[in-house]
Amino acid sequence: MIHSTAIIHPGAQIADGVEIGPYAVIGEHVKIGKGTKVGPHAVIDGWTEIGEANTIFQLASVGAIPQDLKYKGEETYLRIGNGNTIREFATLHLGTVTGDGETTVGDGNLFMAYSHVAHDCHIGSHVVMANGATLAGHVTIEDYVILGGLCAVHQFARIGESVMVGGGCLIGNDVPPYTIITGEGRDLRLRGLNLIGLKRRGFSDETISRLKRAYKILSLSGLKLTEAVEKMKTDVESCPEVDRFISFIENSTQRGVCR
Repeated sequence: MIHSTAIIHPGAQIADGVEIGPYAVIGEHVKIGKGTKVGPHAVIDGWTEIGEANTIFQLASVGAIPQDLKYKGEETYLRIGNGNTIREFATLHLGTVTGDGETTVGDGNLFMAYSHVAHDCHIGSHVVMANGATLAGHVTIEDYVILGGLCAVHQFARIGESVMVGGGCLIGNDVPPYTIITGEGRDLRLRGLNLIGLKRRGFSDETISRLKRAYKILSLSGLKLTEAVEKMKTDVESCPEVDRFISFIENSTQRGVCR
């Protein structure tokens, strides 16, 4: 199922059952797993490895060199898992040797039109990046995150598991897991737990109650961050989700934690 007008380098590794549409371009070092569909005029280049059952729509750009002036053509990677959907004009770039050397994408993600994943980003699974959502380099997005349309994430920031980011947000700090963040400028802040997302994932009422107590200590206690962490450890009964919440805050990056 490869269209006669598609341009595929002889060195590319294309598994059985892959569909490639008209005028698509596949580069020399590309590997594509079985059941993946590549739409018309899509371009897949670089040292890009794509798993199984992905759908890459027309005019997407996957595996282009990073938008980094320090990049000099060295061998770096883009690794994509299974069952992802990459829509029109979405862009996903290779890593850099000054970073991790690779950009990684998990399984079951949706990259809507014009979304952008820069070099050395690491994206988990079941993430949704809405239209125009943009990641700078070295960003980490954990599982089940939803990024609203036209939002942008600063270099080296992390967004924790099951976070909901409102449309148009400019994220400059780490965002703790299980929360909602909205607003712009000085009004950008956490708005509470992502209760709908947690319930959809099957979190128990007891787990959500514990997370609420931890969240209130973080956002409403007025304590310094280190003091808030210690209070969460002593005042909130432990469970994997609360432990994850605390660990994320304790291991915040140079960007600091949004409260």
